[in-house]
Amino acid sequence: MRKLGALSLAAAATLLPVVAWAQEAAPLAADAAEDALNSGDNAWVLISSALVLLMTMPGLTLFYGGLVRTKNFLSIMVQVGAIAAIASVLWIMVGYNLAFGDPASANGWIGSSGMWMLNNTLDVLRGDYSVTERTFALFQMTFAAITPALMVGAWVDRARFGWVVAFCAVWGLVVYAPVAHWLWGDGWLATKVGTKDFAGGIVVHTTAGVSALVAALLVGKRMGFPRTLMLPHSPSLTMAGAGLLWVGWFGFNGGSALAADDAASSAIIATHLGASTAALVWLLIEKIKVGKPTSVGFATGAVAGLATVTPAAGFISPGAAIFFGLIAALVCFPMIQVIKQKLQIDDSLDVFAVHGVGGITGSLLLAVFLHPALGGGGYDEGASMLSQFAAQLVGVGVVAIWSAVATAVIAVLVSLVIPMRVGEDDEREGLDLASHGERAWEFD
Repeated sequence: MRKLGALSLAAAATLLPVVAWAQEAAPLAADAAEDALNSGDNAWVLISSALVLLMTMPGLTLFYGGLVRTKNFLSIMVQVGAIAAIASVLWIMVGYNLAFGDPASANGWIGSSGMWMLNNTLDVLRGDYSVTERTFALFQMTFAAITPALMVGAWVDRARFGWVVAFCAVWGLVVYAPVAHWLWGDGWLATKVGTKDFAGGIVVHTTAGVSALVAALLVGKRMGFPRTLMLPHSPSLTMAGAGLLWVGWFGFNGGSALAADDAASSAIIATHLGASTAALVWLLIEKIKVGKPTSVGFATGAVAGLATVTPAAGFISPGAAIFFGLIAALVCFPMIQVIKQKLQIDDSLDVFAVHGVGGITGSLLLAVFLHPALGGGGYDEGASMLSQFAAQLVGVGVVAIWSAVATAVIAVLVSLVIPMRVGEDDEREGLDLASHGERAWEFD
């Protein structure tokens, strides 16, 4: 017994260092997990998600709502809200999986993995990031919600509500999700071509802008266009909406850094300077051309600057952002005249001229202002200004063609079930009453 007791004491003495190591190792493992997930970064991306949703509801609804006639104000708000809702549900069900499926089981064209309904997501996003994958999925969901909602401005006053919702639901899965994968989900445009898009100049604004132009052509012109003057019923609401878009865009671009660091700060500074410059230049152009600067012009110029700086916000210097804003106003302002007056396409609220042309312009300018001599972040190894411009041009061209063709097919197929356009009597009466049985304002 004494020998047995002595052996037991010896064994215990031998195991003590092992036990002590295990007790120290457990906190170390916990610390490692804590280091991988940065609560500050995670919180910033969560806040950015809320800011991007603010852009959609109420920002975009007020911006667009103020630009239409009174009898169609509520229809705009319901359309934007319904699109954001259906896009959010579909994103969680299948969209995120298609756009950001695990690269180990994905190809360069579309994502595929077992993350349907956000199942099997990672505690920490893969790569050098420090946010949870569900936080990332939430952030990207807000992008998937606002992108199809941008197209509402192309068909105001005459599109049937059921067609709008069905078309945008399919469009989000067929157009938006694949393009997001190509550029942000380790898809072929990013990995093989080298196209860059910091926060959505191609993924968001090119897809929505080109698709809006095609949809406007298919739906047709409003009754009276272009002979009848269709003035905005409330420029004050448009200004308020533009303000919300402007502030929310800090989350749109700053949150795309996926960290609360200097990259986020740089993106937000570039965002603000691009919007500020474009708004001021737009006012100057209006003063020269029409004699008076307008509130709608200020709001439209700001949005053009925001769309133009978006693809480059995290890659360029503050000085470059000012140049982006200048170019945004100089390019987007005349494009509105070209689309509506020369081509007589009733893209009613200038979705293509502002978002599409702005996003495309910024995506191409990015190739120049990435150069370190201009304050940019520099090119990838083996790349140059010329090769990067070629990569940007290919990316813009491919996405524009895909968006146009897919939009035309989806719009026509959906119209076989739900007609695109309301009847003439409903259009005269206004969609608030005809489609929703309500009025924005009641007069005794």
